[in-house]
Amino acid sequence: MRRQRLYINVDHVATVRQARRGDEPDPVAAARLCEDAGADGITAHLREDRRHIQDDDIRRLADVVRTVLNLEMACTDEMLRLATELRPHQVTLVPERREEITTEGGLDLTREPARIRAGLARLNDAGIRTSLFIGPDSRAVETSRELGAVAIELHTGAYAHHPGDASQLRALRDAARLGAKLDLAVHAGHGLTVKNVAPVACIPEVEELNIGHSVVSRAIFVGLGAAVRELRDVMDSARASS
Repeated sequence: MRRQRLYINVDHVATVRQARRGDEPDPVAAARLCEDAGADGITAHLREDRRHIQDDDIRRLADVVRTVLNLEMACTDEMLRLATELRPHQVTLVPERREEITTEGGLDLTREPARIRAGLARLNDAGIRTSLFIGPDSRAVETSRELGAVAIELHTGAYAHHPGDASQLRALRDAARLGAKLDLAVHAGHGLTVKNVAPVACIPEVEELNIGHSVVSRAIFVGLGAAVRELRDVMDSARASS
């Protein structure tokens, strides 16, 4: 089974910085440390309310990241303009509600599908790899393919928040299998930690994991590089034994 990519989300490094509206800790410096520790890519979510990552962060990440940059964003004209200007390796379209603390679920692809289709086409035409952040639901997987996405990222929140519920892991496995059958690249993320990542890492169709909050949390105690390496080791061990 091929090695699974690990993309580290640096949003919550910016969350700490924005608590004081200062200039540290710097998510761009954090991204470089994550790459040094073995991250295969860097993820950052530029939210419309700019609660953590800022425009300047994205511009600097686009210049500095040595691996690849995955820009998470809503499908809005403002964000599409920025993405087509900066041309990150990948854009993952995600849902946003200003009242939510974090992204609570996958995109509802039944709402404004024409807008999502047009956004994906605009990104694809710019040479940007496209992904949709969706729940592990067969209809959402099928619709992602119909709308023109290259990849899907399965929301693992329900799995992470309901440990021991075999149905949640089964839903991820089924959705991943269907996605691969439809020639979609399959990614996963949200709420994953060293304690729960192994079963997801063992899903053969999942080629990329996006993980952030748990890495930043762990870094407080062991340092950012060590936190990335711990996660990488668990993923690799699980993959090798499956």
